[in-house]
Amino acid sequence: MALDTETPLNSLGFAKPPSETRVVVAMSGGVDSSVVAAYLADQGYDVVGVTLQLYDHGAALAKKGACCAGIDIHDARRVAEERGFPHYVLDYENIFKDAVIDEFADSYLAGATPVPCIRCNERVKFKDLLETAKDLEADCMATGHYIQRKMGPNGPELHCAEDANRDQSYFLFSTTPEQLEFLRFPLGHLPSKDATREMAAQYGLSVADKPDSQDICFVPNGNYASVIEKLRPGAAEPGEIVHADGRVLGQHDGVIHYTIGQRRGLGIGGLSEPLYVVKLDVDRKQVVVGPKELLATRTIPVREINWLGDEPFTSQNEWHVSVKVRSTRPPREAIIRPLTDTTAEVELLTPEEGVSPGQACVFYETGGSRIFGGGWIWRGY
Repeated sequence: MALDTETPLNSLGFAKPPSETRVVVAMSGGVDSSVVAAYLADQGYDVVGVTLQLYDHGAALAKKGACCAGIDIHDARRVAEERGFPHYVLDYENIFKDAVIDEFADSYLAGATPVPCIRCNERVKFKDLLETAKDLEADCMATGHYIQRKMGPNGPELHCAEDANRDQSYFLFSTTPEQLEFLRFPLGHLPSKDATREMAAQYGLSVADKPDSQDICFVPNGNYASVIEKLRPGAAEPGEIVHADGRVLGQHDGVIHYTIGQRRGLGIGGLSEPLYVVKLDVDRKQVVVGPKELLATRTIPVREINWLGDEPFTSQNEWHVSVKVRSTRPPREAIIRPLTDTTAEVELLTPEEGVSPGQACVFYETGGSRIFGGGWIWRGY
């Protein structure tokens, strides 16, 4: 039978009417994913809302500012009822603990500064939830992330959001080409978060004025150390605060209370020069401090690389790109030198301060919006 070449593509890229296109929307209960669900339902798509219960929401009910708590499940369900599409809550507590929380604790105990939101996208939302969407016979899965998926000559490409202030590309670098085929990000082209809230108001959504989540969902008030101590009792072992030149300057209550680049709250006053945490030596239980210039890093070992370029990663000795080494920093020009398909050495053209193992190093097109993937910063030994 000849292919029907006359049917135009709908807004999600399928050659069939929206009513025959099933889309699973990952709903956190916040305004972003709620707007995505309402917008697609309004366009006539066959929308199915899915919310993940990621941890004990009995404990989370009283906690504001985090996704996937009990109140957020209620909000997602309410939006689905208001807009007239089915909504399911999936218990992913065990998956989330195994894939995200345990590694978060272990990374911190090893002196790293992990980014659990990336692992959650990689191992839970874009893996298990995406498979669930396929089981529901969905054509695609849509999320409320601020990032753009654009069709290029070699298939879908990942691009930064139109609004640089909302861009979430740093947290989505590990999205694979196969996942990108199935994913859609309807908010990525919007000029601002205000535009999202205006849409929420237009649709009459009960979450239109709901505040954005601020913290990692299972870390109340940003207090990482207290969470680690609950997960790994006895983890906060005391030790010495040592100057990079070898002098012992004081005592600490546990390496887990410190991060690379930290200046305040070191508990070592009366010194003539400002000191920063430059190294966390877990084996010796030492927090190593020194002057700011010791924080400057030019060469970064990166592993577990997800490459989104058009040619194989190892097809070139060098890739001239820009990289982000923290979510809050702008991309800086760099040279990536592949070692294997998934490891590389990244040379920053301008040294960065406070580069920390456990953070991501994300690759960007210099002067453009495309994301070429990224990997995880480690110590290199």
